[in-house]
Amino acid sequence: MSATPVPTEEARRRLVTALVDLNPLLSELGGRFHAAGHRLALVGGPVRDALLGRQAPDLDFTTDARPDTTSRLLRRWADAHWEIGKDYGTIGARKGDVVVEVTTYRSESYDPASRKPEVTYGDTLEGDLGRRDFTVNAMAVELPALTFVDPFNGLTDLAAGRLRTPGTAQDSFTDDPLRMMRAARFSAQLGFDVVPEVEAAMRELGERIRIVSAERVRVELEKTLLAAAPRRGLELLVRTGLADHVLPELPALRLEIDEHHHHKDVYEHTLTVLEQAIALEDGPDGPVPGPDLVLRLAALLHDIGKPATRRFEPGGGVSFHHHELVGAKLTARRMRALRFDSATVKQVARLVELHLRFHGYGDGEWTDSAVRRYVADAGPLLDRLHKLTRSDCTTRNRRKAQRLAAAYDDLETRVARLRAEEELAAVRPDLDGNAIMEILGIPPGRVVGEAWNHLKELRLDHGPLGQETAREELLRWWADRQAAVGEEGRS
Repeated sequence: MSATPVPTEEARRRLVTALVDLNPLLSELGGRFHAAGHRLALVGGPVRDALLGRQAPDLDFTTDARPDTTSRLLRRWADAHWEIGKDYGTIGARKGDVVVEVTTYRSESYDPASRKPEVTYGDTLEGDLGRRDFTVNAMAVELPALTFVDPFNGLTDLAAGRLRTPGTAQDSFTDDPLRMMRAARFSAQLGFDVVPEVEAAMRELGERIRIVSAERVRVELEKTLLAAAPRRGLELLVRTGLADHVLPELPALRLEIDEHHHHKDVYEHTLTVLEQAIALEDGPDGPVPGPDLVLRLAALLHDIGKPATRRFEPGGGVSFHHHELVGAKLTARRMRALRFDSATVKQVARLVELHLRFHGYGDGEWTDSAVRRYVADAGPLLDRLHKLTRSDCTTRNRRKAQRLAAAYDDLETRVARLRAEEELAAVRPDLDGNAIMEILGIPPGRVVGEAWNHLKELRLDHGPLGQETAREELLRWWADRQAAVGEEGRS
């Protein structure tokens, strides 16, 4: 399903309104380039978003001026400027709260064996727009005259809610394979459909994504996941085969369903879990404000251990024993390959590992000790684990769904009660390392850690002990340990 069409006249009205709001900045910046004998145009995403009635976070411009000239002009105008992207023709600047990037007209393409684009500068605005990824991003407003430039009918495509390339899709994706990932991202962000020739080119050229660096692929995947409708983009990646190269664990979830082994389509289940997790994200002041990358990644990857653990049981059943443990390892491996930071990898893998823990809760028969361990194992991920576990219920059996929801309501109630009674968020022994060393008269070392862990286990089993009881238990443990060491020495 495509996005709600935006009538072209309404889109033009929105653009005019946005340009009026930006006029002082646009006139000032455009005037500087014009006075220096150069052309400057607002281009790409900011123009597209203005036509859609959305506000772009940053402003992108294109110019015929070379980077050194652009840097000089921006330095005289901005509060700060930077040249990090100068090798690619881009100079950044900030004036007040507004961030701008100005890029020299350019074209870029990939050598078949290279991971880095080769950048060459162009001479015309129309030529620069022709090398953009999609027609909806190939529109510009030339300054300071505020002339709308749309040589590839991007406004028509925007009104129709479709993604089309300015030239042939094969040429576009050959020049920059990452544009195939952007097709998925814009489909998820804007709700647009790719035209058939774009989808066909993605199928044909999908393997070329391998020459793009993992970091750049990861950025596009993150933006897709954080979009309003990530399912659209993910389905496009799987449908075209692009996911086979960037996230092969996802299409692998399409386990075959035959007349002898009826079981849930894990791929469809996964996408439903992702949507349900997104629906549970909190507002800006909640414990899991959306969009939350960790929760969404965990929802997407929580069952990727199933293909490796699938077993057909006697009588036609199917089992996936320990798929959460296998899935956690596969999750960490894939995320590291995509160059996610170590903290995010650790959090997502932990959620995948824990996502089945609740199913041992049964009819609410867990002891307080088991509830404490559930909270301690989840640690700061507990609120995300709550949402992931609830999202993982996709059964159409209404009675079963109600029973699972009620059981989890009960678990959350018990967690809240124990939190209030025992400061459960920080499950620590009643004695810290310093107290342990003082009581036992021992120096820092491995034995202190053993004693600390023993007291923590007691804390999890019995709740807060109090310092006197904890001291007695510590001394009892120490006596038993000394006796065991003596027995070993005599044997």
